[in-house]
Amino acid sequence: MQTSSPPKLSPAVKPSVGRLQFIDFARGIVMAIMAWDHVSSFWNEFHHGSEGVLGQAPPFLNLTWFLERFVSHICAPSFIFLAGTVLALSAVKRLARGESQTDMTLHLIKRGLVLIILEPLLVSSAFGTSKFYFGVIACIGVSLIIFSVFRRLPPTVILAVSLIIVLNHNFLSLNFIPTDTAWGWYARVIIHEPNFEWWPYFGLYPIIPWIGVMGLGWTFGSLLASMDPERIMKLKVPLATTGVASIALFFVVRWMNGYGNLLRRWGNTVIDWLYVSKYPPSIAFLLWTLGWMCILLALGMALQNRPKFGKGITGIILAFGRNPLFFYLTHLWLYRLRLPTGLRPEPKSPLFPLEMWQTFLFWIVGLLILWQLCLRYEKLKRAYPRFLQYI
Repeated sequence: MQTSSPPKLSPAVKPSVGRLQFIDFARGIVMAIMAWDHVSSFWNEFHHGSEGVLGQAPPFLNLTWFLERFVSHICAPSFIFLAGTVLALSAVKRLARGESQTDMTLHLIKRGLVLIILEPLLVSSAFGTSKFYFGVIACIGVSLIIFSVFRRLPPTVILAVSLIIVLNHNFLSLNFIPTDTAWGWYARVIIHEPNFEWWPYFGLYPIIPWIGVMGLGWTFGSLLASMDPERIMKLKVPLATTGVASIALFFVVRWMNGYGNLLRRWGNTVIDWLYVSKYPPSIAFLLWTLGWMCILLALGMALQNRPKFGKGITGIILAFGRNPLFFYLTHLWLYRLRLPTGLRPEPKSPLFPLEMWQTFLFWIVGLLILWQLCLRYEKLKRAYPRFLQYI
C-alpha cells in the first residue's frame, strides 16, 4: 500500500533544486495575457466574458473581439494548475527542512484564509462587484484549505480523484440544494453553478471542477519533486507532445459535439469551433488551455539554460511568474485606474472607451510598471519574509 506522505526528493535534488524557472516562465506569460484580458474588460466597450454561465453563450461583435478574449482562456486553468504544482513542490521542501505535517497543514490553512480575505478586500472591489463574489482567488483559497488534508493521500489517488472530478463534473446535480434561499443559491454558486443572478451572491470560479485542476497540478508537482534536475529537463519532449495531443483532442471533442462540450457547436465558423464554456470549464476548454500550458512549460525548459534567459523580455516574464499573487492584486488596480464608485453593482461600461490599439499601449506600459513593482516587491519580501510569505 502506498504511503500517504508526499514523495521525497532524491539527495541530489534536496540541496540544489531551487526554483524551476520554466514554471515561472510559463506562469509569467499567463499573467501577462491575463493582464490584457482585464485591461480590455476595464476599458473596451465591446469586451465581455461569461462564456457558459447558466449555459449561455453571449455573442461577440465580430471575430476580432472574440479572439482578443479567447486568447486569455489559458490564464485561469494554468494559474490554478501551476498553483497545485508549486504547492506540491513547496510541501516537499518544507517537510525536507524538518517541518512537521501539522505545521504544513496549518500553513496551508493560513494561506487559504488569507486568499479568501483578499477576495472581498481587494479583488471584488477592483472588478466593481459584490463583496460576496467568489472569484479565482477565493477558489484557490478554499482549495488550499481542502488540500491541507487532501495532500496526505497518495499522489495516484489525488490524480484519480482529480480526473474523476474534471471528466465528470458536468453530470453533477445540485438539485438537493434549494434555490429559493440565499444560502442555497450561494452554496450552488460556490460548489458548481457560477452566475450573477442573485445580488450579492455572485461567483465565477466554483470549487468543482477547479479543485480537480489543482489536483492535476499537484500530481505534476509530485512528479517533479521525485526527479533530479537532469530527469526534469527530459520532460521537455513529453510535455510538448502532451500539449499538442491535448489540443488535437480538443478539436476531436468539438467535432463530436457531445460529451465534453457544455456549449455545443452550432456551425463551422471559427467562433463556432472555439466558443467553449469557461464558467464552469468544459472538458473542451481544459483540453485547449492546459494543452497550451504544457507547450509553454516545454518552451521554458528549452530556453532556461540559455545565457540571457534571465534578462530582457524573458527576465520580465520571469519576474511576473515569481510573484503571481502580488502581480494579480496589483495589476487590477493599476489597470482599473480609478477608485470604486460604491454603486451596486458598478456599471460595466468604461468611463471612456479606448480603441484596441490604445488599450494595447496601455497594457504594455502597465506591464513595464508591473515589472519594476515586482522587482521591488521581491526585495521587500526578502527583507520581511515572515510577514510577506502569504503573498
